[in-house]
Amino acid sequence: MIHVSSLVRTFGVHRAVDSITFQIARGECFGLLGTNGAGKTTTISMMTGLLSPDSGHVTIDGLQPTSAQCRQKIGIAPQTLSLYDEFTAVENLRFFGQLYELQGARLDDRIRWSLDFSGLQDRCNDRVGTFSGGMKRRLNIACALIHDPEIVMLDEPTVGVDPQSRNHIYDGIAHLKQQGRTVILTTHYLEEAERVCDRIAIMDNGHILALDTLKNLIDQHGGETVVEIEFATEPPDPSVLPGRIREDGRLIFGCSEPMKEVLNLSRSGVEVASLQIRQPNLECVFLNLTGRQLRDE
Repeated sequence: MIHVSSLVRTFGVHRAVDSITFQIARGECFGLLGTNGAGKTTTISMMTGLLSPDSGHVTIDGLQPTSAQCRQKIGIAPQTLSLYDEFTAVENLRFFGQLYELQGARLDDRIRWSLDFSGLQDRCNDRVGTFSGGMKRRLNIACALIHDPEIVMLDEPTVGVDPQSRNHIYDGIAHLKQQGRTVILTTHYLEEAERVCDRIAIMDNGHILALDTLKNLIDQHGGETVVEIEFATEPPDPSVLPGRIREDGRLIFGCSEPMKEVLNLSRSGVEVASLQIRQPNLECVFLNLTGRQLRDE
């Protein structure tokens, strides 16, 4: 459905996007995960035709993103809110609907649907300037959906929102997927990518370092399971133990079969007071691929 091929974009001497290639299937939720400055927003901007690539190309159902037919297929909720604070929620939705030439009963139906989707029915006639950050973010997404697009692009959809609004947005994305819409989102939140994305592209310094399902990313790049053991008695000779003993006296090691290793230690006479097993996750994947933790950015 969406084909991105050898896409490059530079700003001065800085190459923001460096020859990236990927495809997105119809009905998929596709995530671009990376730090601020990784190239995610630049990529989305080229995919929507808002920014021209230096080289490479994007096609959506065989169409150029700048074509009028393609623009009707796409709804985009930018990271910078595209709302008018002096307008009410209904007035904002009506304004964006009219930009897509909606009118009459069709426009009224889409406004009702969008208010229901965003959970803002009770505040529909209030000025947006009185809304919380989470409510504005939800309305921003609703405005992107007013014309009933097949493809929804969400640039950092939960930045600066409260947990309740974040969960509402996650539920909304799940609803869009159930409807068969294609969702592309950029995020620097690990939980967000894990929770809603069918496939995730790890992006760093303009490059896509890995792209796959969450399970496959963890299997391929997550590293070994980490085992941490507190001894019940004096620890045995470190030379006969796997891994290393930390300053606090705990044994820590990585392995692919943690319970087998723990049973072997027990059979050899090691007495265990406590045991922690940490399975690899998306944070481990990001750390192993980029050399740093996403949460530190």
